[in-house]
Amino acid sequence: MADDVRTEGPDGAHRRPPRVDDATVEALGMLTKALEYTERARGHLYAVHHMTGGADRMLAEAARMLRQAGHEEQAGLVERELLGRDVIPGMWTYQLIEAYDRTYYQAFTTVEEQVRQNLAAGRRHLAEAEMQQAARSRRRRP
Repeated sequence: MADDVRTEGPDGAHRRPPRVDDATVEALGMLTKALEYTERARGHLYAVHHMTGGADRMLAEAARMLRQAGHEEQAGLVERELLGRDVIPGMWTYQLIEAYDRTYYQAFTTVEEQVRQNLAAGRRHLAEAEMQQAARSRRRRP
């Protein structure tokens, strides 16, 4: 089995540096988990961006169809009140993403990187690598 080749522990990029204790590995694991949640939130912002843009294109088509069906006033209402509307005052969804990136996401990734550099020589996923190794060790026990 291919997994049996790795009996000595995580690869060098995922091995705990000297003098890094369990509490630090655990704290860095929580910091990474928080970053992963932020990555997911950012992805949801992109989903909102794509879905809202799609809805806006559908509104344009709905207005065209209303007009074609003889409902000029209703088509005009859709175009005036909804088509191309800001999702919050002064912003479209792409601007929400840019603001999120600029004011939160970039700071988050910078701090996470800095903490890992200072405490673990920049190594990522130490807690996960150790969990993986522990699971492999348990699997090999008779």
